Amino acid sequence: MFGRLRAWSGCHSRVVDALWLVPFLLLSGYFLVFVTVYPQLYPDHPPVAVHWVLGAALVVPLFWRRRRPVEVFAVVSLVCFVQWLAGVEATPVNLSVLIAMYAVASYRSAAWAVAAGAVAELGLALAFGRITEKPDLETWASTSVFVVTVWIAGIYANTRRRYLEGLEERAERAERERDQQARLAAAAERARIARELHDVVAHNVSVMIVQADGAGYAIDSDPEQARLAVQAVSAAGRRALAEMRRMVGVLRTDGAAAVEEQYAPQPGLSQLDGLVEQVRSSGLPVEVRVSGVVRELPEGEQLTVYRIVQEALTNTLKHGGPGSRAEVDLEYGVRELVVRVSDDGRGAAAPGRPGGHGLVGMRERVAVFGGSLRAGQRPGGGFQVVARLPVGEQGGSRAA
Repeated sequence: MFGRLRAWSGCHSRVVDALWLVPFLLLSGYFLVFVTVYPQLYPDHPPVAVHWVLGAALVVPLFWRRRRPVEVFAVVSLVCFVQWLAGVEATPVNLSVLIAMYAVASYRSAAWAVAAGAVAELGLALAFGRITEKPDLETWASTSVFVVTVWIAGIYANTRRRYLEGLEERAERAERERDQQARLAAAAERARIARELHDVVAHNVSVMIVQADGAGYAIDSDPEQARLAVQAVSAAGRRALAEMRRMVGVLRTDGAAAVEEQYAPQPGLSQLDGLVEQVRSSGLPVEVRVSGVVRELPEGEQLTVYRIVQEALTNTLKHGGPGSRAEVDLEYGVRELVVRVSDDGRGAAAPGRPGGHGLVGMRERVAVFGGSLRAGQRPGGGFQVVARLPVGEQGGSRAA
């Protein structure tokens, strides 16, 4: 209930400010009626019109106490000082000074709060000196307790409001950072999916195109060779379809649905021979050489090596031309693995070719592990891709 009341008051602040005036107006009216009925109790009381003017001057400014607390306190204090100079006796409506002081302490800085408290104490001293003929320290202290209590309450309200505002700000900042992290993660996931789709689709479709072209050339002169080429096209299409299904399965978001089929693990170095055989069956002679001490690599690095070789051989199939050959060198060093894929064809896609994503994807994969990639034309003809990947703890720490 308190929370709902606070929310309502926050949305209707002007109504709340107006409602604050009602008790003071009733108090002023009650005092006026009391003075009118019992004039003998206040023989020196000013005319009723003066009382109404002073009451209005002390109460009406409180409507703006939250929006302009310093100005409201200055006006109310000035009215009280004029009342003291005119010799008009203080009334219960003069408590509006404390309300204005509370507003300053609650909505302004500590310096303004101290100034407002000092002015209120000064006004109390002036009124106290006139009301009491022989004031003593004990009476003065007991009278000041009420003023100090209201002042401390304002300081506490200010501190609590600033604390709540700080919590809300931190919560909003945390929410913005969470949304930003979610967007960054989504962008990174989209980039990863784009790389995977490009590698899977481009390689298999390139193999299908080469085999289909071969089947078209051989369908009249060598039907058996054409039949084998068509079978290779069918096998490449099935592999591409299986890879696409695996990726779509990974992208499923409905966790309640049970997994209906087991998906093949990510390819690694153990599947590299199968990739080379597939490319050889497409008509591109490929030679594989491994040098150095073979080391066990993390799955992420194995996938990166596999995709680099796959993309490089796919580019050779698409752009190498007839009669080209390819070489794949895996050189294991102490601190890095060098993957070198070269061909002697007429050249592959340039890195800046519009619409090309293969080289960009390879560089992104290598950059994840803190490695480097260089791709370009060979001096003697052909195209070469050289990737350097840190191995061991160095590569794992960089990937992390």
